[in-house]
Amino acid sequence: MRKVEICFSPELIHLHSLENKIVVVVDIFRATSTMVAALANGITEIKTFADLEECRQMSKKGYLIAGERNGLTAEGFELGNSPVAYLNEAYSGRKLAMTTTNGTLAISKSEGAEEILIGAFPNLGATIKYLQSKDLDVLIHCAGWKGMFNLEDSLYAGALVKSLESTHEASEDGALAMKALFEKEGHDLKGFLSQASHAKRLQNHNIESDIDFCLTLDLFSIIGKVDNGMLKSQEI
Repeated sequence: MRKVEICFSPELIHLHSLENKIVVVVDIFRATSTMVAALANGITEIKTFADLEECRQMSKKGYLIAGERNGLTAEGFELGNSPVAYLNEAYSGRKLAMTTTNGTLAISKSEGAEEILIGAFPNLGATIKYLQSKDLDVLIHCAGWKGMFNLEDSLYAGALVKSLESTHEASEDGALAMKALFEKEGHDLKGFLSQASHAKRLQNHNIESDIDFCLTLDLFSIIGKVDNGMLKSQEI
């Protein structure tokens, strides 16, 4: 049986082997949820950056630029990190350059994996289907919050471990623990995660619609996959 494991922060990724694994990068509030929304609504590709200035320069190459730091739109950027901004194909046909506090850093630190996907609740089912079709172990890479554990990414990881249990064995204690947490609390994602520290930060910015979107299951039948440095969608 294939294996599934969880890395709870980019600061811990050096403790995990990436070789011959599919890495699923997860930043529920909000980077990977935003990326999935953008791809599902017509953004043709997303180039991610850990650095603000590198991302900002992509506007000169015709990219729509989205930048977020500490939950707020970064100075000089057209967009921040809101998934609902892309709904109804608001930017269909555009290419997007994106930098965020946590999520884009996790993507950059996942280089070296056999494949890199992005994970979010709105495309959970499609991601599960894709992972089960591949004969590779899975590493779920949680973006966390500034190097620390966070609840929402880890609970998503538990949902993924639970959903893959027919094909992938939880190979370490973190995966077992988050699977158990999801089994206990997954029936009420919004209620349970309303306690999460980052959910409270976002509520302070009056963006409850983002939180609701990020915790909605299976809106889209696509995966987001890094292909030659670009994140693109693939229908499942």
